[in-house]
Amino acid sequence: MVADARKAQVTGNVIEEAFAIIGEPRAGDILVVVDHASNRVPHDVDLGIAPELLNEHVAVDIGVAEVARLMAQESGTAAFLGNVSRLVCDFNRDEDAAALVPHSSDGHTIPGNMFDMAGREERLERFHRPYHDALASLLEQAPPRLIVSLHSFTPSLASRPEEERPWHCGVLYNDDERASRLAIPLLASDGLIVGDQKPYSGKLLNATMNRHAEDHGRPYFGIEVRQDLIAAAAGQAEWAERLLRVANRVALAFE
Repeated sequence: MVADARKAQVTGNVIEEAFAIIGEPRAGDILVVVDHASNRVPHDVDLGIAPELLNEHVAVDIGVAEVARLMAQESGTAAFLGNVSRLVCDFNRDEDAAALVPHSSDGHTIPGNMFDMAGREERLERFHRPYHDALASLLEQAPPRLIVSLHSFTPSLASRPEEERPWHCGVLYNDDERASRLAIPLLASDGLIVGDQKPYSGKLLNATMNRHAEDHGRPYFGIEVRQDLIAAAAGQAEWAERLLRVANRVALAFE
């Protein structure tokens, strides 16, 4: 670890073990938060899985890092990205959630995560707490007008292939629906099938936004893009442009 991430300077382009900041976060701008941006596994962490699994949805939200980086190239937008695989530490979980260090995912066992509470505490201290401490510091230093929580979902789960996921994207939220209610019709006007709390509900899985947005009254919406739509460069560019356009229009409501 190059430094204590909780003491890192959190403006400009920053790369730490648990997180990366792309662009220049400024008060009143848009911040894109991407919990599952990376499939990186530190050299001293052995998950005990086949290497090819790191390219699958169980390890990373496919396409989101590239979309976020494109968005952060535009003035008025910056991105805060997770910098390890969700199989190492799932940042979008509360500290006491069992799935924070998953023992299995979509039918795949993760043998390297079968350890005692001391091992779990090490993952929390090394990855989860630095990530959330840095995000909290950034939001205090440069309060954004709008937070966009960016994820992607697989068209089908290997463990539940009978479940259809036809949506192009889904918008997620918990109690604060303000930004989501604006984003949904804007996305639908592009001819998209937009899931309202699909493919799952933000009332059930919204840990990062609950902590950093809802608990502070900060406007946000969660966006889940179907992975096959952003797996390649053309789709990533298309969705970066779309999400910038939608986010900027939503942000205007919170001036």
